[in-house]
Amino acid sequence: MSAQILPTKRVEKVWGRSPLPPPFALPQDAERIGEIWFEPSDAMPDVLVKYLFTSEKLSVQVHPFGAASPTGRGKEECWLILDAEPGARLAMGFTQSLDAQAMRAAALDGSIEDLLEWRTVEPGDFFYIPAGTVHAIGEGLTLLEVQQNTDITYRLYDYGRPRELHLDAALEVAAGEPYPAGLHRKVAPDVETVLVDGPHFRLFQLYGEPSADMLGRLKGPIQILPLSGDIAVSGTRIAPGSSAMASSMDEVELGTTARTLIACSAEQS
Repeated sequence: MSAQILPTKRVEKVWGRSPLPPPFALPQDAERIGEIWFEPSDAMPDVLVKYLFTSEKLSVQVHPFGAASPTGRGKEECWLILDAEPGARLAMGFTQSLDAQAMRAAALDGSIEDLLEWRTVEPGDFFYIPAGTVHAIGEGLTLLEVQQNTDITYRLYDYGRPRELHLDAALEVAAGEPYPAGLHRKVAPDVETVLVDGPHFRLFQLYGEPSADMLGRLKGPIQILPLSGDIAVSGTRIAPGSSAMASSMDEVELGTTARTLIACSAEQS
């Protein structure tokens, strides 16, 4: 069977970048690309993987959980920081508990930015973001995001940019609480580890060939995301910045120093 290379979608954003950093060989033009999506496979339609590139702050935002989403599917996600300019930051949760009234007032007067817990990040920082977490990404970052395949975002504050806000909907789902420390960890590039083992999707990092224990977890279909090194699916080399589907790890060849992320649906792993 030949490799199923996933098509990509370039998404222009006001906070995006031009040109993009390697390995994304896109032409230098007027577009500011903020996201590159891998179009989900029919074999794994419930998981979406993106790269994000920031030159400005993203809005202060929140995603709904399933019961509160108009689609019936929430948006839980995770981020792995791949590159960060010195001092680059992101915000996750609040420095202290806030009720909905206080969040509304802070969103309206702009002080919500100062109430968020901003943290300086570097490559290898990993965050799991439950639905309902108020968050923002700062400038100067390249990250990989794995999420439930839904695109519902409610903006609370957007630094005066002329984009729609969704304050009422956001406050219905926003948790005005500090971010749980246990959902953030540091991930070395040369280790095998389980990054997410949750009810919505699973995510694993491999370095070289997987151990027997890890191999038992990697049940297909699986999405292959090369970060570095030599990786092939069904004999086709898959370069960093691209992605492919495999029905099982039997189709995947990994070099001894290959760093690879593997994403899969929770119910299929």
